[in-house]
Amino acid sequence: MSQSPRRPIEDYALIGDHQTAALVSRTGSVDWLCLPRFDSGACFAALLGDDEHGHWRLAPKDADVCARRAYRPDTLVLDTEWDTPDGSVRVTDFMPQRDLAPDLVRVVEGLQGEVTVRSTLRLRFDHGSIVPWMRRADGHRVAVAGPDSVWLRTDPEVRTEGRDFTTYSEFTVAAGERVTFVLTWHPSHEPAPKPLDTEQALLDSVEDWQAWAARCRYEGPHRDAVVRSLITLKALTYAPTGGIVAAPTTSLPEEIGGVRNWDYRYCWLRDSTLTLGALLAAGYLEEAEAWRDWLLRAVAGDPADLQIMYGLGGERRLPEYEAGWLPGYEGSVPVRIGNQAVSQRQLDVYGEVVDSLTLARRSGLATRPHGWRLQLALMEFLRHCWREKDEGLWEVRGPRRHFVHSKVMAWVAADRTVRAMEDDPALPGDVTRWRRLRDDIHAEVCARGYDAERRTFTQSYGSRELDAALLLVPRVGFLPPDDPRVIGTIEAVREELSTREGLLRRYSAVDGTGTSDSGSPGNVDGLPGGEGTFVVCSFWLADALHLTGRTKEARDLFERLLALRNDVGLLAEEYDPVAGRQLGNFPQAFSHVGLVGTALALFGPDAAG
Repeated sequence: MSQSPRRPIEDYALIGDHQTAALVSRTGSVDWLCLPRFDSGACFAALLGDDEHGHWRLAPKDADVCARRAYRPDTLVLDTEWDTPDGSVRVTDFMPQRDLAPDLVRVVEGLQGEVTVRSTLRLRFDHGSIVPWMRRADGHRVAVAGPDSVWLRTDPEVRTEGRDFTTYSEFTVAAGERVTFVLTWHPSHEPAPKPLDTEQALLDSVEDWQAWAARCRYEGPHRDAVVRSLITLKALTYAPTGGIVAAPTTSLPEEIGGVRNWDYRYCWLRDSTLTLGALLAAGYLEEAEAWRDWLLRAVAGDPADLQIMYGLGGERRLPEYEAGWLPGYEGSVPVRIGNQAVSQRQLDVYGEVVDSLTLARRSGLATRPHGWRLQLALMEFLRHCWREKDEGLWEVRGPRRHFVHSKVMAWVAADRTVRAMEDDPALPGDVTRWRRLRDDIHAEVCARGYDAERRTFTQSYGSRELDAALLLVPRVGFLPPDDPRVIGTIEAVREELSTREGLLRRYSAVDGTGTSDSGSPGNVDGLPGGEGTFVVCSFWLADALHLTGRTKEARDLFERLLALRNDVGLLAEEYDPVAGRQLGNFPQAFSHVGLVGTALALFGPDAAG
């Protein structure tokens, strides 16, 4: 059986229902979909293997990539069109906000002439490892394996044929004719799901998304890009809890053929402050409050047990294993399910949580009575452990170090606590203790984390490596933007970590000899190979340039970053400027948070320069 080569990462578009999401290629193939949640097993996993691992292609017979595609304005409803010698046809893909069962709807509409369309549905449960039993029931196709059941319905009814553990359909549409496919998941022990009114569902989806997008308060340049990024963040939000996943995918590689392949279908605390700030600034108070409340529930408990990430509902155990049956995206193995980094210590998360609670408080979100008690408990723990080594923001799998960014964020936790108590003297606690802690951290970072000879902060105490996270030093208020140490750090990071295109890597790379760019031995992240430029780091550079008065350079960089988006406005985690392609899990929430934040900084109502 012939296998379709995987499309470039940027060839995919996202659709979703606020509980899970699917990726649709320019060939009309759904190559990734986890049901019923973002973190469930995929029933279409061809993205990480080949067609045998599950996909659903719906396109004109013998056609390849589409002629054009686009989201309907300010929605997550995708229209994909093909032109053939016999005519033109459109496929509209969307996932309506669910009542009980998740639905994937695909509407085929004839535009011109008469076109023969082919559907190839290959369901494989549990990340492509289980072939379900297919049967007919009430004129529909039903696939069952263990706890999973999927129903395929068409309107009008289309003849289907099953062979090679695949369901095929072939039909003709003329101009003005429509054929609708609905794929519905439900637990296999339950009765059949109720049929969906697809026409009403489409109208509702368009209306709901456009009404949501209209709430965006940003009215500056590139509003379409900002709104698309906000829609993407909304699509990555797990509606029942308010948690926002880092990405809807796992194991899309940071290096083609490499081992840097991670599961991002979880919620990271490192994203909390920037995400909350973007939502609040854009006017999405309800979403911001839901994210804040998810945060409070997730981190509740012993402060010593604070994790860097949690599951969609705040689950703490996210065991990692390798899906050895999947050959990986373009041979990039292993494919990982779960994330071992959940057990790491990252001291920066204490600062990110406290900063998020402070931002929520200052923005007028409804207070939670236990929020301040939780903050004091986190601070008491941090007071005793801030001098310890950790794995840092980038979750290195090498030895623990004294990462400067982690120490700076510990300072942020102390600083925000002091400021809160100064603003509201009625808050209980020993403000003198937290002032002393703040001063101690600041003094140590400036003494041990700064290289006076090179005039730059370093990635960790005593190292020569740099880190793009150092660009956040002025943003969080650790030092003012005009401080020579800040300016020197920005220049050093830009010089040592940027490519010819002006895009930033996260930290100093290591060559094949095991020597870093700065000349010191060892690989800080404990992994072989390299990676692309990190998209959000380049947004941080634009922010830092703007803060230091170089707004024109910042805006020029922002324009270059916008050009990295794919044709429907989506960004992955990384970008390879040599190959000119996106890398890493896709679409990446952190990249889109960076876009929104930088646009607001450069062009929002409070922007200067």
